Formats: sequence, structure tokens, C-alpha cells
Amino acid sequence: MTVLVKELARKKRHRRVRKKVFGTPERPRLVIFRSNKNIYAQAIDDLRGATIVSASSLDKELKGEGTPEKKAATAEKVGALIAQRLQKKNISKAVFDRNGYRFHGRVKSLAEGAREKGLMF
Repeated sequence: MTVLVKELARKKRHRRVRKKVFGTPERPRLVIFRSNKNIYAQAIDDLRGATIVSASSLDKELKGEGTPEKKAATAEKVGALIAQRLQKKNISKAVFDRNGYRFHGRVKSLAEGAREKGLMF
């Protein structure tokens, strides 16, 4: 499969899932995006169309931690960071939107990191 075909298939899966997944202010949609090097997470209120909080592997809190580590370990830290930021806004529940990616590897690590910090989805 070429890269273009894979990306189109992922976008098709994402559109199909987005028909059912919807974020509210009390229970925002936790959407992720992963590139080859980094991983990004946002909590989105779909009623207003606004991002409540975001976190990524490029954040200052995670960037200056010395030695590079495995991508899955970094994703777990990003999940913990976004869960902390949501708890500061008094939000403990979210709807997980994996953005068409398979639920394994970095996506699963991010979800586990968020769950460990008390975020429920």
C-alpha cells in the first residue's frame, strides 16, 4: 500500500467514527494525531468548536527531559499530561477519538497514560 492510500483509508475511518463521537463541555472529545516523530492530543468541545486543552510531545514540560526515549513511553507521558490539564479544568470524563488510527502502540499508550491519571473514557 502506498502512503497516500493508507492516509486516505485512515481519513475514511475517521469520518465514519466522527458520525457517532461528539464532545460536550462536560465530556470533551479527546482526539489524537500522530506523526512519525511526535504525538499530539486535544480535548475539543464540539458544541463551541473550541479546543479546551492540548498537549504534545513538543511541550516544554516533556521536551527537556534529556535522553530520547521510545515513542510509546513519550505518548504515555502526553496522555498523563493532558489528563492533568483536564483535571485542572474540573473535567474527569472524555470521549476518546483515535482519529482513524488502530488502537495499539502509541495510541494505546496515550490512552493508558490518561487513564492512569484518572481520566475516564
